Amino acid sequence: MLCMAFLLGPAAAGAPAKPVTVQPVADLAPDFIMGADMSMLDQLERQNAKFQDASGARGDAIAIVRDNGINWIRLRLWHTPVNDSDVIEGGRIISRRGEPVGGGNNDLATTIRLAKRAKAAGLKVLLDFHYSDFWVDPGKQPKPAAWRDLHGEALEQAVYTYTLQVMNAMKKADVMPAMVQVGNELNGGMLWPDGQTWVDKPDAKIGGDAGFVALMKQGIRAVRDADPQRGTPQALKVVVHLADGGNNELYRRVFDLFQKNEVDYDVIGLSYYAYYHGPVEDLQANMDDIAFRYGKDVAVVETAYAYTTLDNDGWPNLFNTDMQKSVGYKATVQGQASMTRDVIDAVAKVPGGRGIGVFYWEPDWVPMPRTGWRTGEGNGWENQAMFDFDGRALPSLAVFKRVREAGTPADVPQVLQADPIRLTAFAGQSWTPPESLRLPFSDDAMRTVYVQWDDVDPANLRQPGRFQLKGEAMGRPLQLVADVHVVPRRNLIDDPGFEQGGLKEWTITGDSAAASNERNPGNAHSGLQSLHYWLGSAFRFEVKRTFSGLKEGQYTLKAWSSGGGGEKSTMLFARECGNAAEKTAPMVNTGWQKWKQATVRGIQVPASGQCTVGVLVDAPAGTWGNVDDIEFLREDGTP
Repeated sequence: MLCMAFLLGPAAAGAPAKPVTVQPVADLAPDFIMGADMSMLDQLERQNAKFQDASGARGDAIAIVRDNGINWIRLRLWHTPVNDSDVIEGGRIISRRGEPVGGGNNDLATTIRLAKRAKAAGLKVLLDFHYSDFWVDPGKQPKPAAWRDLHGEALEQAVYTYTLQVMNAMKKADVMPAMVQVGNELNGGMLWPDGQTWVDKPDAKIGGDAGFVALMKQGIRAVRDADPQRGTPQALKVVVHLADGGNNELYRRVFDLFQKNEVDYDVIGLSYYAYYHGPVEDLQANMDDIAFRYGKDVAVVETAYAYTTLDNDGWPNLFNTDMQKSVGYKATVQGQASMTRDVIDAVAKVPGGRGIGVFYWEPDWVPMPRTGWRTGEGNGWENQAMFDFDGRALPSLAVFKRVREAGTPADVPQVLQADPIRLTAFAGQSWTPPESLRLPFSDDAMRTVYVQWDDVDPANLRQPGRFQLKGEAMGRPLQLVADVHVVPRRNLIDDPGFEQGGLKEWTITGDSAAASNERNPGNAHSGLQSLHYWLGSAFRFEVKRTFSGLKEGQYTLKAWSSGGGGEKSTMLFARECGNAAEKTAPMVNTGWQKWKQATVRGIQVPASGQCTVGVLVDAPAGTWGNVDDIEFLREDGTP
């Protein structure tokens, strides 16, 4: 079956894929940005990549995306994208010193070539300075090799001079960008360690907020100085870009710093990948807040989603099957279109017209030899492109055009009957059914539907068993029936996955600023949320909960954890259970999403029925991790 799906699926040539449903977005401004980052295109075409429109006609990739509604192109820029040493993976050299790094090889000459093609197609350009020789993101911001020994004013001058030289070169080539992004995904600063704002190693010496601000100001000053339209309505816009688009605390922290230090910028750029950064509602709330708080325009400068879970080149794809479960969109062509449409809608809804656009990241990155993330690797992005494995435009690419169309009633997604709906209640306890459900819609998306339920008969909750509960979707002609399973309570933790959005059942002692409830499915063991810890200085805290009224007997405590490692001590504990000694289990983190379950067995709860359970973290500055899915169980299985 897998082979058949592959042959008839996204990689198949010949018959075009069926059209997708796209609900129009109301009140889109004529100049609303429909952008695409196509920085890989030059390297792809050097490996003989060919592109086709949805009908199968061969064409230029930039012209094809333009004809599907794209009006801007985003281009990343690396300083000197060649290896400064051999690259070794798995004990073997995959690329040599002096070879191009791969990932687009986006030096200035490449950027100017692509910018000329964009201009010839009538598109505007957003230039994305990385200030590095290779990829930068929230977890790494390495300096260019040429600047490795520069610090302080010398590094600040290098930023200014280099930025000005690039802008003047683009001006000379008649491809002046309309927007310039000074840095890429700057959650923790830039040009580490001089512009780094958080400690990632115990003995690290960083420039902190002051170093970050000083470097940003030099890059922005150079952009302003190079702009021939400076001081006019046509002046180019400066973008400051962070990742984690649903994380309001992050954005307030960074942009409060910039406001305090009078950093001169125009647009707040966000990365938003639903499988990492949570539901669109979180993105919407963050954009609404920061646009008002700082009086700035906002734009999603990176987003993408998968149209398939198949792989073409044998290199693991970044998006995998499990990610569909928490995101709410199927990995289909329709699901890709729906997710993209919903991001456009969210940006367009930002009050005051402050939401100015969306850029889809690398819709062109089809599988070709020698076009991987780096030289010697494969393509982990091919299933998030908007061209199929053979370079044919997917129907989802048309979303950028179709959101502007008038639409018909058939374009409005309809809720589908969720069969069956399963709910759980606990015997002997009061229970209220959820006021809303995430239900499947006809556009391959899960959306929130509010439900008016019939009254619950208390007699159905007295003993374990099952009963049916009827309800009606509010504002929709849909009758719902839920199968309610009444079970004994085994896990005594009411909200084991922190999905209710707080820590109200828990007590935090010690450095409480290090612990928070994080809404980020990319960092959760299950669901959307987890307990997250991080602090820029050394920290020690406990998150604990005291139970009373427990039945006497043996209990077990379990929890999952993952993180970057380096903690002095991280442990699961049970204490104050009568006169019994504290029982603990170590929690050892070895990397992001490398989840491990710690277990404390044989916890003896006395007749008094009291016991305290929790997690202790003692760690150096900059240590991070997540704890999720905590269980506290009576070992004989009774509640």
